Amino acid sequence: MSYRPGALAGIGHTPVVQLSVFPGPLAAEVWVKLEAANPTGSYKDRMALAMIEGAERRGELEPGQTVVEYTGGSTGSSLAFVCSIKGYPLRIVSSNVFADEKLRTMRAFGAELELIHSDDGIHPELIPQMQARVAEIVQSEGAFPTDQFNNLDTLDGYLEIGRELLEQIDGEIHGMAGYVGIGGAYTGTSRPIHERWPDAIRTVVEPAESAVIAGRPAGSHMIEGGGVGFVPPLITPDSYDRLDAVSTADAFATARELARTEGVWTGPSGGASVLAAVRLARELGPGHRVVTLQPDSGLKYLSGDLYR
Repeated sequence: MSYRPGALAGIGHTPVVQLSVFPGPLAAEVWVKLEAANPTGSYKDRMALAMIEGAERRGELEPGQTVVEYTGGSTGSSLAFVCSIKGYPLRIVSSNVFADEKLRTMRAFGAELELIHSDDGIHPELIPQMQARVAEIVQSEGAFPTDQFNNLDTLDGYLEIGRELLEQIDGEIHGMAGYVGIGGAYTGTSRPIHERWPDAIRTVVEPAESAVIAGRPAGSHMIEGGGVGFVPPLITPDSYDRLDAVSTADAFATARELARTEGVWTGPSGGASVLAAVRLARELGPGHRVVTLQPDSGLKYLSGDLYR
C-alpha cells in the first residue's frame, strides 16, 4: 500500500465478525464487515480518499482548490476528513433531514455547509435539488465537484472491501447483501466475490417505500445513505441476482436488535443490509455463508429517532 499521511493510513483493513444470535439456528452463517472501524466511523472514508486521489493523479484537482459535493451525510464527513488532511477547502450541500451528528462532523473538519430544507424526509426531488445547487457552485466559483454518483473512482476504494472479505472469510461465500446509495459500496463488495464465487447470490437492498430499482414508484423514507429516487448508474441488471426491499420500520427495528443482541451498532442502512442478509441466510440454511456490511457507527444517529 502506498504511503498515506496522518490518519489517512487508518482507512481500510476493517474486521469482520459472525453474528451469533440474530439469524437463528436454521440459518446460514452471516458475517458482517465492521466498516465503523474507519477513522470517521464509515466506509465512505474509502470512497472519499479514492475520489480525491484519483483527481490528483489526473491533475483535475489543483492544490488549494475548493472541493464541492452533495451528500446525505457520511460522504460529507469523510470528504471533510480527507480534505482537512490534504489541505483542500470543502463546500457541502446537504439537508436538514440527515443526522445532525453527520452535519456536525463535516463542520468539525472545517467544511462549509449549506442545507436544503425538507419537511418530507428523503423525497425524490431532494437529491436533484442538491445536485443543482452544486452545479451552481461549480459554475460560479470554479470548485472541483467530486460528483459521487457518477465518479468511477469510488470503486477503487470500495473494491478493497470485497478483496478483504475474500482474505478474511475461510471458505466459500454463498451470498451477499448491500444497501444501495450511489452503488459503489455494493458493487465494490460484490464484484471480487462474484469473480471468485460466480454462484454467490448478490442482493441489492433498497427502501420498500422507494424501491425504484425494482420498478416501483419513488417515495419518501428515512433510511439514510440510499433510496435516492432513481437508479444509480453503477447498478445495472447484470450487477445483482435479486432485490430486497426493506421498510424504514424494519430497518430501524433491526438496527436496534443488532445493538442489543450482537453488539453490532449501526444506523438504518446497516439495519436494512443485515436484515436482507439474514433473510437470504434463512433461505439458504446451515452449511452456507452470507456476508454484508455495517456501513457506519450508531454514534452517528443518537440525536434522531432511531435510538431516541
